[in-house]
Amino acid sequence: MSKILIRGAKVLGGEAQDVLIEGETIARVGTGLEADGAQVVEAEGRILLPGLVDLHTHLREPGREDSETVLTGTRAAASGGYTAVFAMANTFPVADTAGVVEQVWRLGKEHGYCDVQPIGAVTVGLEGKKLAELGAMHDSAAGVTVFSDDGKCVDDAVIMRRALEYVKAFGGVVAQHAQEPRLTEGAQMNEGVVSAELGLGGWPAVAEESVIARDVLLAEHVGSRVHICHLSTAGSVEIVRWAKSRGIDVTAEVTPHHLLLTDELVRTYNPVYKVNPPLRTERDVMALREALADGTIDIVATDHAPHPHEDKDCEWAAAAMGMVGLETALSVVQHTMVETGLLTWEGVADRMSFTPARIGAAEGHGRPVSAGEPANLTLVDPAYRGNVDPAGFASRSRNTPYEGRELPGRVTHTFLRGRATLMDGKLA
Repeated sequence: MSKILIRGAKVLGGEAQDVLIEGETIARVGTGLEADGAQVVEAEGRILLPGLVDLHTHLREPGREDSETVLTGTRAAASGGYTAVFAMANTFPVADTAGVVEQVWRLGKEHGYCDVQPIGAVTVGLEGKKLAELGAMHDSAAGVTVFSDDGKCVDDAVIMRRALEYVKAFGGVVAQHAQEPRLTEGAQMNEGVVSAELGLGGWPAVAEESVIARDVLLAEHVGSRVHICHLSTAGSVEIVRWAKSRGIDVTAEVTPHHLLLTDELVRTYNPVYKVNPPLRTERDVMALREALADGTIDIVATDHAPHPHEDKDCEWAAAAMGMVGLETALSVVQHTMVETGLLTWEGVADRMSFTPARIGAAEGHGRPVSAGEPANLTLVDPAYRGNVDPAGFASRSRNTPYEGRELPGRVTHTFLRGRATLMDGKLA
């Protein structure tokens, strides 16, 4: 049985402790631990977290392997400290059947850099007209628990109600991409002062907020769970806060880029800043940070959206929407939430591991760093400072909005069930 001794790490940012891993499990946590034959990882000054869990990742396979594959995407995940990711359904073919979700799940098992839990489509072909095989996907080997048409909104209220009713039977959750399609026709960026000055089609906040308002009321009516993907406006925060105060079973996520970047960057016309939902205002960014800190927003999810060079190296109107995020997420959260005093490292563990694992029912993930638990762990050097260089990414795509930007923190080690997937900053 392999043994790894992590020596002197600050577990969840607290007191320095040693953690002994034996096989797939944490054997002991304490001080002054010794173990014959153990590989020693000196971790003084570093933060030990449970392995990160991303509830919103695009791995593109099958169908868009020019952007990303399950292999390259999970290597990127391991580089960013993730031990489990939930893969969105907008593949080609769409992950709307048991066969496709099982294919993605098995690819994750074969490659082994992190666990891959497929997300099933809500509707056939993401077309919003007919419910997909929700029960069959749940009963498949992949055991799907989260369903989403992400990239498209389930805008038909009857379809959304039926989906909520269906997943309630087995404790599933519908993750909604909140975008009213008629209000965003031709939209290119956030609707506001900048869009007016640039003459670009505006994407109003109400297009997001109106769908969230409808869906939390539907969830209340049905008695089911709804999850809001990539919440991006101050108004959306208030609606979710109201819904939670009413006892509605709603959870919400925010992306790292919506915690840091604003629509002012669109003045550069650099398509790397084109994303769905769009970058919003400074006021929205501050509201999102506060909401993540107080628990109104439950989790951070990357919405890792890789695109090949040609889909971003073009004029703004023709560019694809999306940004890669797995390898920079923790650094952005350290910068925006930890270094501002809004979250402790224990809070980071909650928002990026414990709670996303609970929402998605990711077995063995989001567990305490204690004896007897699965050894899914992430070791972070918070003192590191460096400029983002996409040339070093494990992802197949390079469409990061942070190129050249200095960000703090670096994941040095990632362990998946006791096996190092990242060691001293290098993929195993």
